[in-house]
Amino acid sequence: MNRTYQSASEIRARFSAAMSQMYRQEVPLYGDLITMVENINSRVLSENPELENALQQSGAVQRLGDERHGAIRLGSAAELATMRRLFAVMGMYPVSYYDLSVAGIPVHSTAFRPLEIDELNRNPFRVFTSLLRLDLIADTHLREQAQTLLQQRRIFTDALLRLIDTFEQQQGLSETEATRFVEEALETFRWHRSATVDFATYQRFLNEHRLIADIVCFRGPHINHLTPRTLDIDAAQQQMREQGMHAKAIVEGPPRRNHPILLRQTSFRALDEEIRFIAQQGEEQHGFHTARFGEIEQRGMALTPKGRELYDHLLAKVRQAQSDPVNQPQAYVKQLKQTFRQFPDNQREIRHQKLGYFRYLRAELPLNISDEDDLESLIEQRQILCTPITYEDFLPVSAAGIFQSNLKEGETGNFTRSPNQQQFEQDLGCKVVDEFCWYAKIQRDSLIETLDAAGIEPERQQRLLEQL
Repeated sequence: MNRTYQSASEIRARFSAAMSQMYRQEVPLYGDLITMVENINSRVLSENPELENALQQSGAVQRLGDERHGAIRLGSAAELATMRRLFAVMGMYPVSYYDLSVAGIPVHSTAFRPLEIDELNRNPFRVFTSLLRLDLIADTHLREQAQTLLQQRRIFTDALLRLIDTFEQQQGLSETEATRFVEEALETFRWHRSATVDFATYQRFLNEHRLIADIVCFRGPHINHLTPRTLDIDAAQQQMREQGMHAKAIVEGPPRRNHPILLRQTSFRALDEEIRFIAQQGEEQHGFHTARFGEIEQRGMALTPKGRELYDHLLAKVRQAQSDPVNQPQAYVKQLKQTFRQFPDNQREIRHQKLGYFRYLRAELPLNISDEDDLESLIEQRQILCTPITYEDFLPVSAAGIFQSNLKEGETGNFTRSPNQQQFEQDLGCKVVDEFCWYAKIQRDSLIETLDAAGIEPERQQRLLEQL
């Protein structure tokens, strides 16, 4: 008998909505963020028909209201490998490797997300997933204690593990199985107000690093934020402050531009939440833990390796000139704007210098290409249309900045920068997708599809493809 299975995008959409609803109940301020972002996006689209048209062309406007990314922190290779299998049920796969030790944070990470543009447009749910680096804990006793605690915990329900096995065996889940999968998977990400250690043990981990305590001392990898996407993050930053949220001093990432690039993020400080600790000498212990916060993002154009190199160089110059954005935010923002004048802010120049990725579309007019025409002249003649490819991933410096913004002064560690992608992929159980290859393929495939549809012969196609 043929069985009907739920699509990965349907399961992903249901899980994302259920996660959002759960987080709204756990952190009411998240609901305030969603309302704020919806109002800002509605205003921006009504005031900017050209932007709305561009988003319509790329399919991004339909997904805007559903767009979320979350973040979790795992403690062991076994947890990471099983989490990979869990996300595969929802059509989400690991993209890029992020080393956060550069910012004094003892984790390395990847982002699970869909790989097909159509899938992203159906539901662009992403989860930034970090793994604790036990090798970066200098205190041998503390490192061994952390390892023991992590080996003892089980963050996945038995029912969920059986459903993952079922999915892998039959390559799909029925309607009933998918419903149960969403319910069971939510339990992994749920917040628990009780710790798995006593207060003294928690305090020792906290003194080593707040993120170590957050990962090691609890039953599971509670979702620590869900992030909606806004079209005007500066307006969101201002409204957060007006509503009394403890917003970051600055917006992380590049400055405001006519043609946004990469990713800009802001957040409000993590909440102090009451926790019950394991009783010591028969006396129940209570304290507070700071982990979960609210974040908003604004996405721009994906950059090529050359564009990223320029971006990283300019950002490094800003940080060298203005090293204290928290206490001198205005000076930092001014320096950021001045320095980033070196990064072109018009699409033609970005294409000319090969700094960003674009998707190519056929215009309504017949495509007529001569031997003298190059790709740029065809765009200027509007025989071929192009639109920037949205950046679907994350920035290590921005991610680290968001993490640091929710730590108290002096809580970042003195960990030596030590990327170890090979070990991470071994723990993960597969290679991560190279984001630059992913964007380059989308760009190239879009041009091939456009030229094929116009009946352009292979020789001329190749000449134009070489200009990408």
